Amino acid sequence: MTHVNKTFAELGVRDEIVRALKETGIEHPFAIQELTLPLALAGDDLIGQARTGMGKTYAFGIPLLHRISSDETRPLNGTPRALIVVPTRELCIQVYGDLAGASKYLTTGDRKFSVTSIYGGRPYEPQIEALRKGVDVVVGTPGRLLDLAQQGHLQLGGLSVLVLDEADEMLDLGFLPDIERILRLTPDDRQSMLFSATMPDPIITLARTFMNQPTHIRAEAPHSAATHDTTEQFAYRAHALDKSELVSRILQAEGRGATMIFTRTKRTAQKVSDELAERGFKVDAVHGDLGQGAREKALKSFRTGAVDVLVATDVAARGIDIDDVTHVINYQCPEDEQAYVHRIGRTGRAGKTGVAITLVDWDELPRWEAIDKALNLGCPEPAETYSSSPHIYEELGIPSDATGRIGEPRKPAAKRSPDEKRISSADGDRPAKAKTRTRRRTRGGQSATGHPEGTAAPAQDSADAAPVTEAEDTAGEASTAGRRRRRRRPRKTETATAG
Repeated sequence: MTHVNKTFAELGVRDEIVRALKETGIEHPFAIQELTLPLALAGDDLIGQARTGMGKTYAFGIPLLHRISSDETRPLNGTPRALIVVPTRELCIQVYGDLAGASKYLTTGDRKFSVTSIYGGRPYEPQIEALRKGVDVVVGTPGRLLDLAQQGHLQLGGLSVLVLDEADEMLDLGFLPDIERILRLTPDDRQSMLFSATMPDPIITLARTFMNQPTHIRAEAPHSAATHDTTEQFAYRAHALDKSELVSRILQAEGRGATMIFTRTKRTAQKVSDELAERGFKVDAVHGDLGQGAREKALKSFRTGAVDVLVATDVAARGIDIDDVTHVINYQCPEDEQAYVHRIGRTGRAGKTGVAITLVDWDELPRWEAIDKALNLGCPEPAETYSSSPHIYEELGIPSDATGRIGEPRKPAAKRSPDEKRISSADGDRPAKAKTRTRRRTRGGQSATGHPEGTAAPAQDSADAAPVTEAEDTAGEASTAGRRRRRRRPRKTETATAG
């Protein structure tokens, strides 16, 4: 869609906000921002729909900041005046950063204009302290927001603006009951904005329950594709045992920059990350089995370029807004077309080009066919592809001499702190590391080497002793003790018992 190339200043945005945006290189709005601003600045309720990466955060963030900081009838007093509800911690951090940056020159008299983030996985105390000192804008995830509101620390009765961001994802994650409880705590005369990349029927139903005659704004024509035209898409039928080898070669494609790899499960995300690190790639992982500190560290490393490959699950990847992602690899086929759109929306952002590659296992073909049909991709039967298949080298620009390894193995970047959850052997693809002991056979209290039981034998005598797991060792000890007891039992006792 073409639109007049106005600046934020020409659209009537406050000078302080325009100045902060200009310092980050932002002067002209994207389509969704330009279409949204006049209505949002006027205080109207609206539903904004645009593809991932098209600037939805500033579409609601800029008018929100302008309105609450310019309302002379309701001066800011430290009670939250705007609330943005998001589905994931990563998106919470992303939106908070954007709004804090855009508002850095706004003032509230004797107190600095304040934006704060409220999300789980972090201690309550600093968040409670921030609310106590006074905040103007709160960005948060539903569960923690509701906790602090029910405890009386978060006051929502003074809201002027409420925003639901990525509303479709919040419904998918089962947040609807929490959202409804939060809505009941907010005043009826607030302005409400709902933003989403997709607009399924439950979203429309939700909008009708809490919005007042909202205007539905699309940043493109209704018949336009859900995916970016600037993203080149490929699909290959790949064998599970060859995927790591295949991905290692894709990561050596010409022009490959920051890359995101998506998996369906937490276990697979960690497994792929470990395997790629072993092959020499700078890689980190983001998934639910990592604590919040490790997840934030991984995202920071990816943003700064310390690692250029990030393996993530769908939920953890929400809010990773990085314009320079060149490749997205679906290591496992997405669950549905909406998950596919969100995944590959991580590349081809802000008008840049990108490459999206989906590896479809044999048992995933029905799911892929449904995605292909829903999005009209024209590739219902992906070509059977292996790491040695010539066509993948040609199509993706992989050097012909590329191998599955690029250097010395690297230590996986993700570190777990003591308070973070571990992947158990029951849950993980990697079995829990077994404890080892050295076992020596004994005969009548003497070791097999002739040394008394309980004393160490010389190294040369125990060189052939094999390490065993703790479970095996326990079973071995019980078996040996049982044989010893049976040998020591007096024969006449056995005879008497038998009689």
